[in-house]
Formats: sequence, structure tokens, C-alpha cells
Amino acid sequence: MTCTIVDDEPLAVKLLESFVAKTPDLQLLNSFTDSVEAINAIKEQAPDLLFLDIQMPDLNGMELAHMIPETTRVIFTTAFKEYAFESYEVSALDFLLKPIRYNKFLAAVEKARQWFTHSLPPVSKESVGNTPPYGGGAGGGASTIFLRIDGEFRQVSLSQVLYVSGMKDYVMFYMEDEKRPLITHLTMKAVEEMLPPERFMRVNRSYIVALDKIRSVDRNDCIYIGNEVIRVTEAYRETFLSYLNSKFPGA
Repeated sequence: MTCTIVDDEPLAVKLLESFVAKTPDLQLLNSFTDSVEAINAIKEQAPDLLFLDIQMPDLNGMELAHMIPETTRVIFTTAFKEYAFESYEVSALDFLLKPIRYNKFLAAVEKARQWFTHSLPPVSKESVGNTPPYGGGAGGGASTIFLRIDGEFRQVSLSQVLYVSGMKDYVMFYMEDEKRPLITHLTMKAVEEMLPPERFMRVNRSYIVALDKIRSVDRNDCIYIGNEVIRVTEAYRETFLSYLNSKFPGA
């Protein structure tokens, strides 16, 4: 996996560089102490991993995390544990609290390996930045995703997801094989980017549905799925109807 380090503390950068150097299968592309200078290199090189400090001058880590390529996954490195929940809003893979120990670093790298092994299809450099149909996303042909549930990463099969519901800064994944939803600290926008757009679609501000799990759609644009009835709202109606027309021309 290729990686980039961004931290305004030179000593923290040196420590992470030493960790990367002795970790098999990690290749360091660049290190930066200036987050603004890092932007262009990260966008151009699209590293697999970004080791990113949060509290930095000019452009903080949270702001930078919203500007990186879809294929780059973030591991936050910070001295402030109060940022932990915020890190999940940008789909961070892990959160390393300073002073960082090598065993914790290795555990975060292993999570990243698992993520790329199970969650993302091969991505060519030419495809980075292209927007797929029906809402975009980085999921592609992935069959699973990892979600942080009750403090642990859990591998979730996309084929079992019925729909996703948003509630403030949390989302609930309703599964075919689970009596209760899986609750994780994410935004709906982050989930929309995680899920493969050919299989999932956002139909209103609070719901994303699995297209192959829809039982029926009535004349009022209400979707019947699982035990739920979900209304397609005006902002999403045109995209949803385009999908239906592609499946049933002339409908």
C-alpha cells in the first residue's frame, strides 16, 4: 500500500516515517508538515493511505480529509482524543492517539489491508476522480464494507443490506439477517460514497435503499422494502425514475 504522511510536527513525521520504513508492504510517497502544500500531491498521487494529523494551522486534518481522492483512506494521528467521533464522519479507518506506539500503528495498517482486500475493487489511475452513475461512490464491485459497530470494525455483506436510515450524525443499517439495525457514527453523505451506486440509491434525505431488495413501488412513489415504506422525495425522484425506466422502458 502506498501512503502519505501529513503532520505539522517534524518529530511526529519522523516517527511515522520510521514506522513505515520497517513495515512490510508499505511504500511512503511523501511527507508534509504543511497541510496546504500536501493537497496537490495527494490529489495527483492518490495514495492508498493518508496518515493525517487533525490539529494543524491554515487547513486542519478534518478539512483536508474532505478534499482527498475517493480511493484514499485516512488514518488520523492526533494528541486529542476528543476528535475521535468526528473522524468517523469522513470514513476514517482508524484513529491513533499520540504518542503513537508501533503495535498500534501495525494494528491500524492491518485494518487498512483488510479494507482494501475486502471492500474495494482494483482501481486504475485513469478511473480516479470519475463519477459513476446514480450518485457516485467508491464501492464499485465490492461485496462487503467495514463498519465500526460498538467500537469494533465489523465486515458487513452488502447483499444483506435492505436499506440505510440516517439520524443526525448516526446511520442505521437494516439487514436481512439482523433483528436490530447496525448503528454507526457516519453521515449519510459518507455512506452514499461508500456504497456501490449500481446497487444502492438515495431516495430521500434520510434513506438509501438496496435496489435489488425493493418489492414494489406504488403510484405515490412509495417504496416497499423489508417492513418499511419509504417515500421518494422530489429532490431524488428524477434519478429514481430514470433507474426504473432503465429497468422497465416505457413504464
